[in-house]
Amino acid sequence: MKKYKYTAVNINKKKFSGIYLAENETHLAKELAKQNLFLISAKVHTDNPSMTLLNYGNKIKMRELTTFCRQFAIMSNSGMSIIETLIVLKNQDYAKFFKLIIEQVYEDVKSGLMLSAALDKHKGQFPNFFKSMIYVGEQSGQLELVMNSLADYYEKDAELKRKTKGAMAYPIMLMVLTLGILVIMMAFVIPKFKENLAKLDVEMPGITMAIYNMSDYFIANWYYILGGVIVVVILLKLYGKTESGRYFYDTLKLKIPLIKKINIMRITSRFARGFSLLLSSSMDLVDAMDEISVVLGNKNVEKRFKLATDDVRQGMSLTMALQSYKLFPDILIEMISVGERTASIEEVLNRSCNFFDEQANNAISSFTSLIQPIMLVIMGGVVATLFIAIYSPMLSIMTGLG
Repeated sequence: MKKYKYTAVNINKKKFSGIYLAENETHLAKELAKQNLFLISAKVHTDNPSMTLLNYGNKIKMRELTTFCRQFAIMSNSGMSIIETLIVLKNQDYAKFFKLIIEQVYEDVKSGLMLSAALDKHKGQFPNFFKSMIYVGEQSGQLELVMNSLADYYEKDAELKRKTKGAMAYPIMLMVLTLGILVIMMAFVIPKFKENLAKLDVEMPGITMAIYNMSDYFIANWYYILGGVIVVVILLKLYGKTESGRYFYDTLKLKIPLIKKINIMRITSRFARGFSLLLSSSMDLVDAMDEISVVLGNKNVEKRFKLATDDVRQGMSLTMALQSYKLFPDILIEMISVGERTASIEEVLNRSCNFFDEQANNAISSFTSLIQPIMLVIMGGVVATLFIAIYSPMLSIMTGLG
């Protein structure tokens, strides 16, 4: 099938143009004739080059995708067709990049493609979970229900991400402030004290000499230190983009005591909400497990979950498979066990979503209440050490004068 840009006329010789998917021009002419249109000219249509250029470095914002799902569901519920809905949505106040994508999706759907197939053409722009759910919605005839469920899912997920980032903001700010104080003291304050105290015949304590030496080294080599820090940060970021690096960082997130519980609860909440959504759309259990693995957001958990999926495919129960790889908290495993016995896994998971959201919120609150005093102690320790190092010689002088 090729995409043709055509010009045609109706019986009143009124011109129409558009894009249509057809095997060849003969097939295109037949399809247009069914709509009482007569083909005048046609040529193979290539994608908009501006769209190709925009693809680089652009991503659809999750907030816009959530709004798209919600608006799509509302218009579908009101009886509008998919094409009519896309006509309205492509004129909404989205970012230019997203509007161009919706425009292309609209043209593809108008030319005969299914919505899921049109979305699938934009590799890397739409989440795999989103595209899978759209396909399930089309096949089951419940697209508007799926769109509403997706909007709920992404709103809850975005809320958890926002709270997690908020919890991390304060300790990061304190860390930056501590480093700022340290740099200012090393570069400006300590050299002045050293210069003035050098004129006096006073013995310097060991801690003072150590700080003086650190200050001298920092001033003499600050550009090397700064360059080294930048290089290390870049290398760590590049490593994090590799498969092994992502796996290593995601494993650390499950090991570090202060953030371990936050990540586990976030993953559990995401799994419970997404898996119940897939199952409620009449998707097969193993197929649902294949689709949900990409939503977990942690390579370590994803790897173990795929092993559990293989076990279920071989005939093992879902409860036993999840329990074998210690993927989720015991309470979720028990809920799933009850769901399997009563043939209502999706209902059990759907009811448990809010519980795990609350657990994730509690974990974030606990992290905030613990990290704040720890960072304050570290900051106070750095300032106190510098204070003692600087003022020890002055106290020695005052004692001598006394």
